[in-house]
Amino acid sequence: MTRTAPLPPNSTIGIFGGGQLGRMTALAAARLGYRCHVFTPERDSPAEQVCAGATIAPYDDRQALDRFAAEVQVVTSEFENVSADALRHLAKRVPVRPGPEVLAIAQDRIKEKTFCNSVGAPTTLFHAVRGPQDVARALADLGAPAVLKTARMGYDGKGQVKLDRDARPDEAWRAMKADEGIVEAWVAFEREISVIVARGVDGAMLAYPAVENRHRHHILDETIAPAPIPAQVAAEADRLARLLAEKLDVVGLLAVEMFVAREGAVLVNEIAPRPHNSGHWTIDACLTSQFEQCVRAVAGLPLGSVAHVPAVMKNLIGDEAETWLELLKDPTAKLHLYGKAEARPGRKMGHVTWVNKAP
Repeated sequence: MTRTAPLPPNSTIGIFGGGQLGRMTALAAARLGYRCHVFTPERDSPAEQVCAGATIAPYDDRQALDRFAAEVQVVTSEFENVSADALRHLAKRVPVRPGPEVLAIAQDRIKEKTFCNSVGAPTTLFHAVRGPQDVARALADLGAPAVLKTARMGYDGKGQVKLDRDARPDEAWRAMKADEGIVEAWVAFEREISVIVARGVDGAMLAYPAVENRHRHHILDETIAPAPIPAQVAAEADRLARLLAEKLDVVGLLAVEMFVAREGAVLVNEIAPRPHNSGHWTIDACLTSQFEQCVRAVAGLPLGSVAHVPAVMKNLIGDEAETWLELLKDPTAKLHLYGKAEARPGRKMGHVTWVNKAP
């Protein structure tokens, strides 16, 4: 279903997924006069806490999906580890932005890398694998080290196994815990970067500057904005993000994670058709945050300016959120907590941004 006229204020935007990305999207939507209705299987989720309405049901509950569609004028996603069939079901009843087929590509690493290569966006070499023998053949072709990953559903380092020269394919396959995987050639990278691009209903695009992402235990720890990289590398990252957004026909946001190889080449690692952790700095350091930009794009509004100042964003993971009072004593810190009741190891509880701060 398509709808091209801008959504008027007091319309309701449906958010598929109840996490912190949905929460911050709903807060941005409220500033523009929109209500939000979240669909999530979890009660008291970060997004539900700030939304006007909520449907609490499994993502594949067709009756619940129909009720949800009847309450909203457009749907966007904040979480891609769901069935694309659920979004296809919704798309027959209400506009879904970005569309279900974008999600289907982004949530499958094999489809993702195959698509990227098909449109001229380079990635590391890879092999799709369905068992230990495939892993052995891939390792023989790509060389060691390499990385075995689940084809679907992995994030923050979950479902990944490093393959060294002495790796045993059968043990690695069992450790991955999936029926389908991908073996990727190891990338000797200088740094990890990402670009978030917004694309409107009319095809207009605006991109935020490339940022550097520093990880700890496979989870994003800090984002440096803009990334301290040569201008030509930043330009290539911007070009690739725009290329993928256009070829995927995205309406909304597309985050493109990339490696900068030691020789300066830029390789696409992953894509996410939604707001992204590496864009949280935009709330405090940009004229238009990634969350407002998402709302503008899916609601059919003009895109906002991406004018910005430098910033450093740090995730608060697990018990790091217990430093909230000390952070509030820092007059230069902008604290954002997500309303999660329980701090667990590896769980993103909030983030803090320092504007006009060098890394």
